[in-house]
Amino acid sequence: MKDVLNKKKAKAPTSLETRRKIVFIIMQSAMLLLVARAIFLQVFDSPFLQRQGERRHIAKVSIPAYRGKILDRNNEPLAISTPVATINVDPLLLLQEDKDNKDPFYLEKEEAKFRQVAKLLHISKEKTAKLLNPENTSRFARLKRQATPDLVKKIKDLNVKGVYFERNFKRFYPSGAVSAHMLGFTDLNDVGQEGIERAYESSLKGIPGKKRVIIDGKRRAISDVENIKEPEPGQNIILSIDQRLQYLAFKALEAGVLKDKAESASLVVLDTKTGELLAAVNQPSFNPNTRKGLVPKLYRNRAILDTFEPGSTVKPFVVAAALEAGFVGDLTEIETNGHFRVGRNLVRDTHNYGTLDVMHVLKKSSNIGASKIALMMPSEYMWGKYHKLGFGSSTYTGFPGESNGTLPGFEGWNDFKQATLSFGYGLSVTTLQLARAYTALADDGLLHSISLLKRDKDEDSQRVFSAKVAKQVREMLENVVKKGGTATQARVDGYRVAGKTGTIKKAIPGGYSKDHYFAAFVGLAPVSNPRFVIAVMVNQPSAGKYYGGLVAAPIFAKVMAGALKLYGVEPDQEDTMPILLQKSPLE
Repeated sequence: MKDVLNKKKAKAPTSLETRRKIVFIIMQSAMLLLVARAIFLQVFDSPFLQRQGERRHIAKVSIPAYRGKILDRNNEPLAISTPVATINVDPLLLLQEDKDNKDPFYLEKEEAKFRQVAKLLHISKEKTAKLLNPENTSRFARLKRQATPDLVKKIKDLNVKGVYFERNFKRFYPSGAVSAHMLGFTDLNDVGQEGIERAYESSLKGIPGKKRVIIDGKRRAISDVENIKEPEPGQNIILSIDQRLQYLAFKALEAGVLKDKAESASLVVLDTKTGELLAAVNQPSFNPNTRKGLVPKLYRNRAILDTFEPGSTVKPFVVAAALEAGFVGDLTEIETNGHFRVGRNLVRDTHNYGTLDVMHVLKKSSNIGASKIALMMPSEYMWGKYHKLGFGSSTYTGFPGESNGTLPGFEGWNDFKQATLSFGYGLSVTTLQLARAYTALADDGLLHSISLLKRDKDEDSQRVFSAKVAKQVREMLENVVKKGGTATQARVDGYRVAGKTGTIKKAIPGGYSKDHYFAAFVGLAPVSNPRFVIAVMVNQPSAGKYYGGLVAAPIFAKVMAGALKLYGVEPDQEDTMPILLQKSPLE
């Protein structure tokens, strides 16, 4: 019995040793499996790990593209993009402890540095306190958009933890208010909102690029890895605008508005051979480089968007239409005696001019004379000429929001309606439309399409009048500027000038105002071979003068004189005055 017990005691250690061996084998096997798995993942399935690593530490970010320039016809920059940055902050990182930094005042110093940033960026004390609040758990706050490179450098030099930068661009307009209405502006994301910037957004905007960057645990880019796609800059746009002429027109219109205390005004200069828009200015204007005080009424391009009844400025087209069809001739006499009854209504002149030939109807701006000539023509024919001149239709420049104006259908005309249309009431036009119509007189009967972009010739011009009639009417309009005409202040020394005034009562509910006017003048020069058409519209002058010949004509004269000198157009007036070679029109 004793031997049996001794045998059991001998077997016990052997069983324990066996279990230990089994556990050891299992542990060794597990370790071998882990090693095998690691080898498999790193050697045979490394792309999987690489992808997972990239997801955690590599990100794709957009690279902003350079917006195309807007240039004038002489390649002078009107709109350019400058590099700026958006400054952001991760509030959670601002006061996060740094275990490696042994400075006991570390957090106080970081807070002081951020307060310097806040001061540089004009951040309010309330917002600064909120960002520095230890309980603030947000991960993002925008501190400033479109920060200049100098400002960015100052912020970077402070080396504030949690503050980081995004590169982008800001639009800059060197000409400021001078070309503001034509150019428009972009928003904070550099997207065109008004004017040329909006009209040509698809061409001007670039295509952003992409790059891979290494990001830290806080999702901040810490270094570039590679460029995936380079950004593509936008296209440059070359306008028809001549910035020299634009500046001259802007200053002349500004001075005229101030002198006559007008509510607003617009002015357009066209090339009579190509239909190019050489200048288009408005008052009041605005500075597109700042958003302060910017309201819609300030940035409306009135020359292209706002309409008005053109008044007597359309009388030359009535005469031209009648001459074209033989309803009147040069020597046709029209009886005017101060008033003319048309149905139940009266058409009046400011004076009794007696008997006038066709030329003097224009020179004296007789409403009665224009009405009688208009009523000689079928309404459909007269409407057709107005329509061909572009009244009631878009100029198709592509400028955002451009107005069509209005021209009522001839089916609804009665005699009085036709009479009033002959002296510019009952239809509406923009300053640009009115100037365009005069190209048909300036270029021997050819009406030009309008281009906002530089071009050599107009492929879309259309004949409205014969060359003979256009020249006849030009010579008649030359007398409007001479002694006894309504626009003697439109004269330009050394040059033959032709044009027509308009003094238009403003429409009000129930009729027309007795003391609110539009003062207009449209003219061309030199008469022998017209180079420019200029239209001026002044809204509600209130300094005492309101006639087109006294308010708009002097502005025209100043701009036309400057344009002729800038372009080196030879004088065509025989009695050229010595003043021609004096100071520059830009002085």
